[in-house]
Amino acid sequence: MVLFSRLASVSRSAPGPAAAVFLAFAALMTAQAAEGIATFADRSRIVAIGGSITEIVYALGEQDRLVARDSTSRYPQAAAELPDVGYMRQLSPEGVLSVKPSGILALRGSGPKEAVDVLKKSSIPFIEVTERYDNQGILEKIHIVGKALGTEAKADALAAQIDAKLKAAEKQTASIKDRKRVLFVLSMQGGKLLAAGSDTAADGIIKLSGGINAIDGFAGYKQLSDEAVITARPDVILMMNNAGPATADDELFSNPAVASTPAGAARTLIRMDGGYLLGFGPRTADAIHDLAVSLYGGQVTD
Repeated sequence: MVLFSRLASVSRSAPGPAAAVFLAFAALMTAQAAEGIATFADRSRIVAIGGSITEIVYALGEQDRLVARDSTSRYPQAAAELPDVGYMRQLSPEGVLSVKPSGILALRGSGPKEAVDVLKKSSIPFIEVTERYDNQGILEKIHIVGKALGTEAKADALAAQIDAKLKAAEKQTASIKDRKRVLFVLSMQGGKLLAAGSDTAADGIIKLSGGINAIDGFAGYKQLSDEAVITARPDVILMMNNAGPATADDELFSNPAVASTPAGAARTLIRMDGGYLLGFGPRTADAIHDLAVSLYGGQVTD
């Protein structure tokens, strides 16, 4: 911080342009310091952005620190009583800052980028929580949130508990040899399916539940051609509830490409709550179990 000290000295002796440079530099350093922190100095008024983040805060017993949450934070039910600052991918800086937070705890992938950039450059400390779609990713989230709130001991205990549950959930499908091919459909528009490839929460939960993602040719979400749907040969189609306008069963299975697949011929469709299925938080071990039972029934061992 030698440069900072020198600029301060210059600004006192030459209050013209040098002072303006100093003030601009000081503002930049303040923003960078707020963005780079790991623990909030003031943990009294925290905004949680991301359903799994809010769930972790409640699981740690630190919910009294929350002053607001985003619209994906629907669990536990008590979270719905908090002010809603909007959908995590369509944030308004004004909306987030209007609740006068002392810190912002946001899941990576929150957006739009321009809004997040504004929040990071504000005087409000901003901590970003990494997102990975595997067991270790969940534990990492817990530790980051716990450190942010200054409750590392609670986070260690919760992580150990969740780790044991996740390992037990994975073992439940370890002996299954005939793995189901699962096609996760995010939505259906104009007769085309928007499906999940690799590096998605859907891909992660399918694998953890003992299934095989029927799509392996791309990362993220992509609209499938009819040929791609047929080539995927899904045994099961997986969709979300409570995540926007739903596609009716008849609309899905009347699609010629879907109808020609094993899942279409047998009309095999699983629907689960979106936040529960794809949250990758404290309830994920239960979601793994429930999806595995839906896929394999009695073959799942408790």
